[in-house]
Amino acid sequence: MARDPRYDILFEPLKIGPVTAPNRFYQVPHCNGMGRVYPNAMIGMRGTKAEGGWGVVCTEQCDFLASGDASPYAETNMWDSGDEVYLGRMCEEVHRYGSLAGIELVHNGHDTPNLYSREIPIGPMDRPMNWSMAPIQARAMDKEDIRTYRRAHKQAAIRARDIGFDMVIVYAGHDGTVPSHFLARRHNQRTDEYGGSLENRLRLFRELLEETKEAIGDTTAVTVRFAVDEMMGPDGLEWQNEGKEAVEMLAELPDLWDVNVADWANDSKTSRFAPEGYQEEYVAFVKKMTTKPVSTVGRYTSPDAMVSAIKRGIVDLIGAARPSIADPFLPRKVEEGRLEDIRECIGCNVCVGWTQMGAPARCTQNPTFSEEWRKGWHPENMPAGEKDEHVLIVGSGPAGLEAARAAALRGFRVTLAEAGEELGGRVTRESKLPGLSAWARVRDYRIGQIQARPNVEIYLSSRLTADQVLELGADHVAIATGATWRRDGYGRHLDTAVPGTDGAHVLTPDDILAGKRPTGSKVLIFDDDHYYMASVIAELLSGEGYEVTLATPSTKIAAWMEHTLEQGANQSRLAEVGVTLMPNTTLLSVESGQALLRDNLHRREVEHAADGVIMVTSRRPEDGLYQELVQAIEDKPDCGIRTLRRIGDCDAPGIIATAVYEGHRFARDLGAEIDPCDVPFQRERHVIEAGQREASSAGS
Repeated sequence: MARDPRYDILFEPLKIGPVTAPNRFYQVPHCNGMGRVYPNAMIGMRGTKAEGGWGVVCTEQCDFLASGDASPYAETNMWDSGDEVYLGRMCEEVHRYGSLAGIELVHNGHDTPNLYSREIPIGPMDRPMNWSMAPIQARAMDKEDIRTYRRAHKQAAIRARDIGFDMVIVYAGHDGTVPSHFLARRHNQRTDEYGGSLENRLRLFRELLEETKEAIGDTTAVTVRFAVDEMMGPDGLEWQNEGKEAVEMLAELPDLWDVNVADWANDSKTSRFAPEGYQEEYVAFVKKMTTKPVSTVGRYTSPDAMVSAIKRGIVDLIGAARPSIADPFLPRKVEEGRLEDIRECIGCNVCVGWTQMGAPARCTQNPTFSEEWRKGWHPENMPAGEKDEHVLIVGSGPAGLEAARAAALRGFRVTLAEAGEELGGRVTRESKLPGLSAWARVRDYRIGQIQARPNVEIYLSSRLTADQVLELGADHVAIATGATWRRDGYGRHLDTAVPGTDGAHVLTPDDILAGKRPTGSKVLIFDDDHYYMASVIAELLSGEGYEVTLATPSTKIAAWMEHTLEQGANQSRLAEVGVTLMPNTTLLSVESGQALLRDNLHRREVEHAADGVIMVTSRRPEDGLYQELVQAIEDKPDCGIRTLRRIGDCDAPGIIATAVYEGHRFARDLGAEIDPCDVPFQRERHVIEAGQREASSAGS
């Protein structure tokens, strides 16, 4: 199919200084947990995006000085010539598909832990580092430090140009770089020419831009990534005041303005807390201040919203990180008129979460993300399977739907059996909770793909027994029957049942999602899960008029949400809707009308009135059918089932992204002989320097 003419503007080339982007799709710099640590995986991921049609594909942040060592985070480096090999390979992969390659040079200043380099962090002032509670303090940069910093930035820019990058990004955003620290009054109380007035605080940023332009600007685009508002009111940069003035002062210097808000948690808000394109109100002024092209982000997933942003004069380029992860082929699908095939980002920030934990990122919508090189998984193409072979999938949650979609794409004959009256499993139920409606995209995309394929049969209201599974005569069977929340309180902190949790007034998230409610007005939610479930149920019940208290053994409410950048927003939301928060609190027992809690901070027991208690702790796999089939196959080895697998929450309860991945993996593995003792992916290998052992032995 040809693309709809209304999207033509997205495919117009755009001149960015001395280079030209082939279209308006800009994969902005984004972290991914691979970088220098897993360079082949990073190269494979970036190359796939170029193949998918992103006109500009950038690195993550790339630190260029040993005093800017971002370890343990797996970013890229541009410290010396040794980094040119893998960064050059990334350029080659991006250029292979006609896209521009960009690199974001960064020094995280007083936020840099330097855990590997052991260098002293630097910044505008003497102050402790911000990113952790590590006992590390930054040194105030003197004039020689500033000259060294500028020289290193210039050298890195020249090296980037020489190895093939088309665009060098000077980074002053997210409250996490030396230029942004110099710009912020709260971080910069200097009295020299780099402090005081906005012009002085902007001086270093200007110098970096001017020197980079002078060094490489004749052949390489020099762009900026700049936060125009820190979402802190008068305590920080505001777009109406100094944010606007800063853009005006530097208006014509860069070849492209890539503008956003700070910090990262504000820039990458989840769908629960911000709609598509939410940054527009903060950055709309920029195009009025400059003749240079402008880009911004905002989790744009709809081509219509992208076109609108350009036609309304907000931007010239559509910046994207998370949407480019969810669907690396989004631009190509728009160009080919296949909008129904787009995997829209759900804005869950699971990609950020794994990156924050120092691991290769993953995606709820795209199970192939970070597996392009490791496993050779292409997001659109799969090896052909045996068309005569029959695959039965029992359960239509995220694992079952993805298994059916992927197996059907391979050409297998697929039967999908669902015990309930609708498809989607936990996704259908959970997407009805406050703020999670976008999560239904996990279900809707897969149902649309399955229904378009003639080799899939779907049966609703079909709760199968082991005998019925055997009667169907499938070659391959996947059991995706999910999991249920425990009622007894067993979780991370408690390893025995909480007394009294077998009472009728004790409920689980499954009960709430099924429509059950506490009989009285006072509700206690005990959260030992530490992700979103307890919080969204608290918000739901508070909105329905219940008096809700949320207790957790953790020192923070929904502590894991720090990784997804929404812990602060989540806690604020709960306070706004009137939920009483009790961190450092363990549930000891439950009685009719009350619960006994332990205040772990003060080491005392507390009685708490509660008409209903909701346990959000851990889940049990619903694997009874799987176990019955294991026994049936043992009793009758010639029953015809060649492979039997349990997938998703039925195998091990986890997040939705894990269920989707395991469903996809099941379909990929069909027909393959796999030894569980083997490593199931390619590994990155370090090169050991020649003579290392001899030198070490001599030293001993």
